[in-house]
Amino acid sequence: MPTSPPSSPAFPASAASLLPPHATVSRTSAITDVAGIEVGHFTDSRRPTGCSVVIARAGAVAGVDVRGAAPGTRETDLLHPSNLVQQAHAVLLSGGSAWGLDAAAGVMRWLEEQGIGLQVGYGLVPIVPAAVLFDLPVGDPRVRPDAEAGYRACQAASRNPPDEGSVGAGAGALVGKLYGIARAMKGGIGTASLCVDGITVGALVACNAVGDVVDPATGAVVAGARTTDGNGLQDTRRAVLAGLAPRSPLAGTNTTIGVVATDAVLTKAQAHRLAQVAHDGLARSINPVHTMSDGDTLFALGTGAAGRSADMAVLSVLVAEVTALAVLRGIRAARGVAANGMAWPSASEWQARVAAG
Repeated sequence: MPTSPPSSPAFPASAASLLPPHATVSRTSAITDVAGIEVGHFTDSRRPTGCSVVIARAGAVAGVDVRGAAPGTRETDLLHPSNLVQQAHAVLLSGGSAWGLDAAAGVMRWLEEQGIGLQVGYGLVPIVPAAVLFDLPVGDPRVRPDAEAGYRACQAASRNPPDEGSVGAGAGALVGKLYGIARAMKGGIGTASLCVDGITVGALVACNAVGDVVDPATGAVVAGARTTDGNGLQDTRRAVLAGLAPRSPLAGTNTTIGVVATDAVLTKAQAHRLAQVAHDGLARSINPVHTMSDGDTLFALGTGAAGRSADMAVLSVLVAEVTALAVLRGIRAARGVAANGMAWPSASEWQARVAAG
């Protein structure tokens, strides 16, 4: 059965300095503020792993951009602007490494039962792109999301603000692994939204990066590699620049994956461009990012529910901002975890420890 995670945290105080002019933050500030979008999590109680699904029942024009060198993905080729299929009906984000792609079959089954999918004359074919992250070191690696997990994530989906932190695809996520996994900290999944001139943009991002997570407003490391004595944060960027050689993590053992969505009317080419721009938000909040050991993949969805298009420059600003904010929120909402003789504290636990002296 899924665990019962805490409620979503308040919007980070530092977010105010990140907002573009005339932007408003909704009361919930979640990707579900985008009309036509639902989100559901499944969190496995046997070990920290799970999956998250973003559903667009009416379909959404979709794009994708893969920047990491070690991705685990499904149905990304069909999202290229030159290819036939125009809309996706859901996007799956999952733990479990490549095994987690199995969860997409459960999402397809649920969508078919709801009468949602591409009509091909012989029935419906739900279009469900997916991306996975590597969380196998956290507990028993034989436990990973499967088709039943994907189905149950869909059953849990709603327009309500989704829980954040150590849930769904973020349940087993870790960050700051460039100097070894034993010195890492807890990652997580977060969400955010912004609205400008009646157009809403939101993001849902699961961060399992090899790099540190930094607050874009201050440049301070929020969570990442710890020092060898465990009493401080290494600050991976500064350490590398100072010549401290990192350990070489296995390729594909990291990865940040996510979905950005808007209610603006988009073409497929525009959705593709927004997926590309969303990676700017990762670059602001994760350092290093897009490495040979990460499979960073971001999807973009346009529901068109606003009934009008929007200036692409404005959408680009919003997409990058909500992506960075979602990363930060997921890290701040995470809870520490221990498994296999190692313990990975959360950012909130670390901050409390520092405050206590």
